[in-house]
Amino acid sequence: MKFVLFVEGHTERKALPDFIRRWLYSRLAQRVGIKAVRFEGWAELWRDAPLRVQKYLGGPDAEDIIGVISLLDLYGPTIYPQNQRTAQDRYAWARNELEKRVGDPRFRHFFAVHETEAWLLSQPEIFHAAVRKALRSKAAQPEGVNFDEPPAKLLDRIYRTELKQTYKKVVHGKALFDKLDPAAACEKCPRLKELLDEMLKMAQAAQSLDADTPAN
Repeated sequence: MKFVLFVEGHTERKALPDFIRRWLYSRLAQRVGIKAVRFEGWAELWRDAPLRVQKYLGGPDAEDIIGVISLLDLYGPTIYPQNQRTAQDRYAWARNELEKRVGDPRFRHFFAVHETEAWLLSQPEIFHAAVRKALRSKAAQPEGVNFDEPPAKLLDRIYRTELKQTYKKVVHGKALFDKLDPAAACEKCPRLKELLDEMLKMAQAAQSLDADTPAN
């Protein structure tokens, strides 16, 4: 059994399946797979999610799919109505909007607040010592690194100042996610915990149903 994970970029496609699996494996009776599907940015995912969900959940492998999860960065999309200004309001509005458009109970939409790199900030010790020192003030509330200077831009600024190089999202991001402890990140990132808890709940329900289904 597996999840299909819709993501908007190369970093998420390369780094997140293993990161999520590591968290789920210690909590499930049986292991589940994560199939990452990359879109060409947030706009394509937002536009095409309903048809792509139908493709997977209405296709020949549908019985093997626990659910489809889509993940976007809260920072970046220009979909929000003008009266939705706070991170909380934008999160709630956009999640409800996309789930309503898809209209399938096995689909869930989530946001990384404000970017997936926020999860990395939760564990400064995975960074180079010079970067680690500069990040300590951000580690307590990583999801509070906001629209003004979102996490990837923050990291790029610190990398340029401390290491005299740019932060490369795919190369550095993948290496850092490989070191990141999902449990430690969940302690400091409530929206990440919400995502992982929901995936765990869906997987447990699917495995329970599978166990109760008589073999042919």
